[in-house]
Amino acid sequence: MTAERKTEEMPANPVFRRGKNIIAVASGKGGVGKTWFSITLSHALAKAGKKVLLFDGDLGLANVDVQIGVMPRWDLSDAIRGRMSLEKVIHRYEEGGFDLIAGRSGSGILASLPPQRLTMLRDQLLDVAENYDVVIVDLGAGIDRSMFMFCSAATRTLMVINEESTSLTDSYAIIKRGTTTGLSKHIRIVINQAPNLIDGEKTYNTIKKACENFLRLTPPLAGIIRQDSRVKDSIRHQTPILIRSPNSDAAEDAQKIARFVLGELAENRKTASA
Repeated sequence: MTAERKTEEMPANPVFRRGKNIIAVASGKGGVGKTWFSITLSHALAKAGKKVLLFDGDLGLANVDVQIGVMPRWDLSDAIRGRMSLEKVIHRYEEGGFDLIAGRSGSGILASLPPQRLTMLRDQLLDVAENYDVVIVDLGAGIDRSMFMFCSAATRTLMVINEESTSLTDSYAIIKRGTTTGLSKHIRIVINQAPNLIDGEKTYNTIKKACENFLRLTPPLAGIIRQDSRVKDSIRHQTPILIRSPNSDAAEDAQKIARFVLGELAENRKTASA
């Protein structure tokens, strides 16, 4: 792996409380299908009978609402401005069977939140999470303060990676930064847009070997999602793939990862109660 890009300094040992049911979805770079995966994972978990909240945590370029074709009356910016509580901006997405807190793309107030406001937002999300079985947080791509802040509240972080060298390098940079905060041990890898399962395994092995050789850790594989033209079709029609193409390869793969997530959450609860 090449050296990671210069990033803003993050606190070495942040003080936080970690939610027992929050799953953060991150990526080193844009264009790897992270938001599509967050939506599909939320839908799959809802179909499994779970009460799910999808939180659009991409504070600069939010687009979950666009991908599923909804226009919530209220969004995250209303909560940030103090117009209403975070709980009040929740939108019910009936087609997917889950709740949504939408962001606002291009919002200056969201993209430039100071650390104190980010901490307050994270704590509000932790409170709202108590009302759900699972909360999925779709994060912005890359490394910034908000990404680490929300990951600090999550019991697991799913790192979405594809076979591009920039995706691998930037994801490795996030994992490396996470070794100073304890984040890395909670990261699980999702390989997306894999030409096939064998190539997906090769991509995973690339990031795995880099982490083992240089960081002395092995991030587990959550699953592989194969390339599927029906993904673009579902996005173009603003309809979840589990509705539009439920028997597609990508839908099948995403549902396997949903089962993996449920297993991780069950194991986490067992460990916490031991």
